[in-house]
Amino acid sequence: MDYLSIKALHIIFVITWFAGLFYIPRIFIYQTEALSKPEPEKSILQAQLALMGKRLWYIITWPSALITAVIAGTLLYLQPQWLNLPFMWIKLLLVGLLYGYHLSLHHIFKLLQAGVVKYSSMQLRIWNEVSTLILISVVFLIVKKDELTWISGVLGIFIMVILLMSGVKFYKYIRTK
Repeated sequence: MDYLSIKALHIIFVITWFAGLFYIPRIFIYQTEALSKPEPEKSILQAQLALMGKRLWYIITWPSALITAVIAGTLLYLQPQWLNLPFMWIKLLLVGLLYGYHLSLHHIFKLLQAGVVKYSSMQLRIWNEVSTLILISVVFLIVKKDELTWISGVLGIFIMVILLMSGVKFYKYIRTK
């Protein structure tokens, strides 16, 4: 298989991994909110959402995360000179944070599958935005590479956090009306 085909596969599995990372917190939010529903709606929703979460997590998200790591390792093996570029180390740090985020979602997943709710739907909505921030950071880093200065990069992330948090607060305001 040629290098560009491997790179294309890497991009495909990153996309499917992010699809899972974007959607699983939404399922967590729905599971949490279903607790306030009357029976039998509560039980029906809990069972259906638990099943949906299990399928998404184990059939799409985990396999995509693992395949992404294997393919990324293959790409670095084929192009070891990338490790000499400063932006690549920043990217690897961000990817490490993304895997940490993935593991945190796995912890929440296991709790919810056991019927334990530790986080409010608002906390989960905020936590849902972490993958968005990492995605934006990685994409800009990869596209701009060394053009991205630390000052503009950090400033951009802070602006994005402020915009996302404002959006979450606005959404909460709209929902309570």
